[in-house]
Amino acid sequence: MDLDLTDDERDIRQWVRTFVEKEVMPLEQDVLARERRHERGLPAEELARLQATARESGFFGVLTPEEHGGMGLSAVMAALVEVELGRSFVPFRFAGDADNILFHASPEQQEAYLRPTIEGTRRSCFAITEPGAGSDARAIRTKAERDGDDWVITGEKTFITGGHEADFVMVFAVTDAEAHREGRTGESVTCFLVDRERGWTSHPIDTMGEWGPAALTFDGVRVPSSSVLGEVGKGFALAMQWIGKGRYLLPARALGGCERMVEMGMEWARNRVTFGQPIAERQAIQWMIADSAVDIEALRWLVLSAAWQVDAGRDSRQAQSMAKLFGGVRANEIVDRMLQVHGGMGYTRELPLERWYRELRLLRIYEGTDEIQRRTIARNLLKGHASVRGHLG
Repeated sequence: MDLDLTDDERDIRQWVRTFVEKEVMPLEQDVLARERRHERGLPAEELARLQATARESGFFGVLTPEEHGGMGLSAVMAALVEVELGRSFVPFRFAGDADNILFHASPEQQEAYLRPTIEGTRRSCFAITEPGAGSDARAIRTKAERDGDDWVITGEKTFITGGHEADFVMVFAVTDAEAHREGRTGESVTCFLVDRERGWTSHPIDTMGEWGPAALTFDGVRVPSSSVLGEVGKGFALAMQWIGKGRYLLPARALGGCERMVEMGMEWARNRVTFGQPIAERQAIQWMIADSAVDIEALRWLVLSAAWQVDAGRDSRQAQSMAKLFGGVRANEIVDRMLQVHGGMGYTRELPLERWYRELRLLRIYEGTDEIQRRTIARNLLKGHASVRGHLG
């Protein structure tokens, strides 16, 4: 598949591809070694060096609008960049991007939170999930109560990405208990920008992969009214905007990993000889490679279709849910096949396959489980919001 890209867009994709091959992939063994020492990801100084190198070539704020100093790439180009980054499991991202809902901040909040986040001097996290509330916002129990001109926040959040490293949080709390009991989440939940120094605490949650989420505790944390992001009672809409900001980017990154794993599988199959023949001659191996290639091509179209709809200003939620569901399921099948192709070697930590095996399992859970995606897709179809005839024509 070859998109009708401009010369500049092709240059962007090629630059990222070369950067990943020359700068990022060589760090894979270092990341694996750190993991054996119970350390996650890249050292802060190494990540900063890579990001600085990229910024010298203009790669800063891939999704950040140009008026805020970013590249302002289209959704399709952002997806293609993510595919290239996904060819390595090293957790690298270009600097200069901020959570999309921070662009709704007031001018004063932008100075305190948005601009420092873009420049990398502040780190944020998004906190809506609770021990008893995942995709069901009606189950949120964290509350914020008025006390004069202030709000007092009490509750617990869990599985918060970057929560242990962040110095401020976008936390969602119930501010209208009656509306919340009646299921009117569009009126009952508010988003607050809360600095860590206000008193919330965190502790890390150990996981089977690179993802290191945290649990956050708010024990009567007092914040001024100026901490409200957007409007009081309108936080749920912001939460949905954050969650749907780029769901297509998750399977896009997985797509890059799948491409590389199948390439590794084919190389191994050509060179691994059993009973006098390369295993590439075995039908069992050929079928695993063929099925994986079909899955990859289908996933590519789903991701790019969703991204195209974003660029076209269409309602892309159905397409993004389909891409995430298909990507999560198929990526896990592909890594399992390619580990099988490698046999015992695939199970060792000498190759990156076992790492991808653990990492890709998360794709079926976070930012909307497979079950939630299926629920969304089916509901949109049954209610007439989407059609099996697609969006063409």
